[in-house]
Amino acid sequence: MINVKERLKDKTITDRRKIMSKGSDEAAATKLQNVSRSDQDFYFAMLESHIGGLSSIQAKERLSRFGFNELHHEQAPTWIKQLFQAFINPFIGILLIIATISFILDVWLASPGETDYKTVVMVGIMVMVSSLLRFFQEYRSNRAAEQLKSMVKTTATVLRNMTEKEELDIKKLVPGDVILLSAGDMIPADCRIVKSKDLFVSQSMLTGESLPVEKSSLVVRDAEEKPLVELDNICFMGTNVVSGYATAVVVNTGNQTYFGTLSKVIVGKRAETNFDIGVNKVSYLLISFMVVMVPLIFMINGFVKGNWWDALLFAIAVAVGLTPEMLPMIVTANLAKGAVNMSKHKVIIKRLNAIQNIGAMDVLCTDKTGTLTMDKIVLERHLNIFGQEDEEVLKWAYLNSFHQTGLKNLLDVAVLEHVELHDYLKVEEHFLKVDEIPFDFQRRRMSVVLKQRNGKHLLICKGAVEEMLNLCSHAFDPGDDKQLHIQSDQVMPMDEAMRKMILRTSNKLNEAGLRVLLVAIREFDDRALNYSLEDEQNMTLTGFIGFLDPAKPSAKAAIEALQKLGVNIKVLTGDNEIVTKKICQDVGIPFDQVLLGAEVEKMTDMELKEQIGEVSILAKLSPVQKSRVVKILKEKGHTVGFMGDGINDAAALRDADVGISVDTAVDIAKESADIILLEKDLMVLRKGVIYGRRTFGNIIKYIKMTASSNFGNMFSMLGASAFLPFLPMLPVQILVQNLLYDVSQVSIPWDRMDEDFIEKPKKWDASGIKRFMLYIGPISSIFDYALFAVMFFVFKANSPEHQSLFQSGWFIEGLLSQTLIVHMIRTRKIPFIQSWATAPVVALTSLIMVIGVLIPFSPFAGALYMQQLPLSYFPWLIAILASYCTLTQFVKTWYIKKFNQWL
Repeated sequence: MINVKERLKDKTITDRRKIMSKGSDEAAATKLQNVSRSDQDFYFAMLESHIGGLSSIQAKERLSRFGFNELHHEQAPTWIKQLFQAFINPFIGILLIIATISFILDVWLASPGETDYKTVVMVGIMVMVSSLLRFFQEYRSNRAAEQLKSMVKTTATVLRNMTEKEELDIKKLVPGDVILLSAGDMIPADCRIVKSKDLFVSQSMLTGESLPVEKSSLVVRDAEEKPLVELDNICFMGTNVVSGYATAVVVNTGNQTYFGTLSKVIVGKRAETNFDIGVNKVSYLLISFMVVMVPLIFMINGFVKGNWWDALLFAIAVAVGLTPEMLPMIVTANLAKGAVNMSKHKVIIKRLNAIQNIGAMDVLCTDKTGTLTMDKIVLERHLNIFGQEDEEVLKWAYLNSFHQTGLKNLLDVAVLEHVELHDYLKVEEHFLKVDEIPFDFQRRRMSVVLKQRNGKHLLICKGAVEEMLNLCSHAFDPGDDKQLHIQSDQVMPMDEAMRKMILRTSNKLNEAGLRVLLVAIREFDDRALNYSLEDEQNMTLTGFIGFLDPAKPSAKAAIEALQKLGVNIKVLTGDNEIVTKKICQDVGIPFDQVLLGAEVEKMTDMELKEQIGEVSILAKLSPVQKSRVVKILKEKGHTVGFMGDGINDAAALRDADVGISVDTAVDIAKESADIILLEKDLMVLRKGVIYGRRTFGNIIKYIKMTASSNFGNMFSMLGASAFLPFLPMLPVQILVQNLLYDVSQVSIPWDRMDEDFIEKPKKWDASGIKRFMLYIGPISSIFDYALFAVMFFVFKANSPEHQSLFQSGWFIEGLLSQTLIVHMIRTRKIPFIQSWATAPVVALTSLIMVIGVLIPFSPFAGALYMQQLPLSYFPWLIAILASYCTLTQFVKTWYIKKFNQWL
């Protein structure tokens, strides 16, 4: 014994020295290889652990040494990094270039006594206001997102102090921890299998291989010669258990895991979503117009007025005025506010951009159980093969459900509610569990093997009707016997007539909305405990158990509400089509045809794409088929949401535009989802869709306001530059006007959207934004020119000596028209009559308009080279603004009729 311990100690020390001499990633891989090729005594010694787990003191010390079991690069960035990133966007870049040029021209190269900091200061204020607002909003949203995520805990079952089992947050796992795994669990760290039973693990997120692989505790002697992912006794962080169960010991945690080392290469900045692409297209559309128009304005002013220096300064100011520097902040504020609002309605947003996707969703694929139904299974019927109530069938089912150790689903829970059978059957005294064949999605059944008092082994199997029938060679004739023993009942061969009778009974139960399983048994003499799938044959059928999961009372109303919002519902289920059709009828999902998994499997992608539009029910689907259906729908141009909570939903959740799960889902489903509902109810999801569309609407609203306003200003600047003998507005005046206008739009995230906007899914449409800009933008120029004529001819502000009067008049008119456009564009309806903005929008825009009117009369007028306007100016101003609003409303009505679109 001493020699063995010494050899273990020496080998462990040698292995550790080898590992520590390598780099971090290589050391982690070597550690996995070492435990893979080692026997249990060796790898437990290497990890300084024990089959009974770590003590609390050991776990605490290791947590301090190794840190939390989490990937640090996935954490929210530090506030300093967020602050730096807030300044990184194309519009801020343009402003910084303009500020640099202005500093060189107005300060560095200026003659003594002629230095002018106004442009630099104003541009600096704009940059700071936009970037700091964006920073504060993103910082708050990141903190809120972390808090919201913390509401959804992922845990692992851990052995501590040799005997205690406890559910522990996976981030507190440390190397050496002994954990228990079963179907539905996400592997929380890199682990070595200690013992297992029919353990199948999906590694698709690491390897791309869709089929699960079997894992066992057997030693891999040539571990150093194999790729890590091919080590059959190692489970990797982030993969998930499909079926079976196991005990495992944690080897690596956090960034030392295989996934952690991969993440340094493959996980970083996310690939651009449609939302990101849409924002970027709009950004560069605005920049492209500015790049063309600003040099044109510079050239016209230079040639017409002969002062190229002033023309350059004016062009710089125009460039600032045309830069929508608040766009990043407005987008972020809208998304963050949407996330907070949705969290109040039991919708947790894991990724901010998912808000736009849920608003754009036009197809929702959902599972049936728990979403459309009560998710409260009741064991309604237990029938013998002749369709008669029979207690004996219930007893077999109870023994099966009680003794299974795999994933207990809702059907098992319903069976186990019959606790009165526990003492009567003496399930623990008379029946000793000796083996188990766990459930998996391919077989759709599970078995337990019990040792009876007579020494014989009894296999009890329950599963789906069609699969079970093929495995039964006999059936019980129940007679009058109601006791639990095999010998009393006669056994009859399973002939074709009996098969048809059983199928008819099953179909009849299905049509009543019941989920039906068959229960069968097989007896063996005492034998080695090496039961496998081959033993699930030649069984004797005992009867039916029927479960009822009624439709939710709220499901029908929720389906109707989603359909009114333009969301088409498709049910993707592994259940049979008869039960699914009954539930769909109850909740109001129309269907003409049903596609089964077997039919989907035979179709090409083109054939499936042609049929999928008319199909609302796809039944008996495998996980791979669910994922395929989602991909086909996306290829057809739909924005697809997928709602699921099971192991078999994980792939489809990842492949959908927006993956939706619930906080009670299995670990891998929660990890795969973009949005998590705190209540498994489609009515909650409906609220999420509405908030998503409202958020997206406010973003589009700002973009169209900015695009059209800026485009109109370009035309006005061009015209004024061509005929005026002076600059139509000084650079500092443009900067102040632009700053005030930007501030007026900060309240847009708090605005509401008209009901007709919420009714249909909305997507990014760069061409629509461009068309809107070209049609609506020039309207403001018409009234700018009208104001130019009034100032030029009525108030005689037509010479350089009177330019401040002209500039003061256009400053007020330009600011008020730009601010009014907020109210004109925000709705399809007539503003102030049919639709009012929210109080924050009205208050802030009104305040900015008042400030704009008062500036020429304030002490700041001199610093801005403005002067007081005569009172006779204001009737003209009111007439011009009223005409502007009237024409805009007229064009809006025409535009909506012609293009059937506004926002």
